[in-house]
Amino acid sequence: MKNNWIAIDWGTTNFRAFLMQGSVQVSQINQACGLLSIEQGQFASTLQTLLQPWLEQHGALPVVMAGMVGSQQGWHEVPYAELPCSAGDLASRTLAFQTPWGSPAWIIPGAHGMSQFGQPDVMRGEEVQLLGLAALYPASRHIALLPGTHSKHAAMRNGEIVSFSTFMTGEVFSLLTQHSILGRALPEQQDSQQAFLLGVKTTGEGAPFTHLIFSARTRRLAGEISDAHIHSYLSGLTIGYELQAIPGGQHTWVVGSPSLTARYQLAASQMNLELSPVNGDDCFVHGLWQLLPLLQGNKS
Repeated sequence: MKNNWIAIDWGTTNFRAFLMQGSVQVSQINQACGLLSIEQGQFASTLQTLLQPWLEQHGALPVVMAGMVGSQQGWHEVPYAELPCSAGDLASRTLAFQTPWGSPAWIIPGAHGMSQFGQPDVMRGEEVQLLGLAALYPASRHIALLPGTHSKHAAMRNGEIVSFSTFMTGEVFSLLTQHSILGRALPEQQDSQQAFLLGVKTTGEGAPFTHLIFSARTRRLAGEISDAHIHSYLSGLTIGYELQAIPGGQHTWVVGSPSLTARYQLAASQMNLELSPVNGDDCFVHGLWQLLPLLQGNKS
């Protein structure tokens, strides 16, 4: 009997689904149809349309979802699990239901707690990647960086998430380049490692962030940075500033897409930080694979 099921990462702007056979990826769907593009009450019909080829071939497969699909703006709101939280804690707070076409379905709750800076913090989706990281690379302790629109810095002990902090690095970069004077009237941008590393280096000079980012304008006016390399410089500033929060001398995993983890590794190499890359999709599906037997054992 085939052990097929579907893993879904449904975020604010993007939808990704993985057809699984046990812990092995068989096929994948990527669509720019996140929560913001779904009309009220159309989550089920949208999902059925997206998954139709797999459903026709395999029938009403189990569907496990994580990410913003469980938020207030999502399909069903699922309250967060409190830190510290284990796979069992997440499974016990997962919402179980049946889709209109008959698939057993679950939405993982996400997690909330206090950040390392004493602020309330939340995550949806990254908690699954952290479980997958711990399963793929067993250890008593994990420190992980999960870069993205809202980057997470997380700590785990014995497979349990004990703390995390959010950094709005990706969103701030987007705002600066698209909606500020720093990104206005620029030519088509070209990637520049030199400009990127200059941005990273500049973050080590101790300037306040809102003063720091203005250097993208002043260095451009002074001719120190080409107009075509401003995005690279701002990327170095925002990523470098985020990495200032990671203490030196500790091993840190960076979990994400190969292109993004490589960018963080390049920045870290200029800051005497050690980052080990792990594919974010692999961590995500392995995290859900750890949860699946717990979910199927729950009769809620």
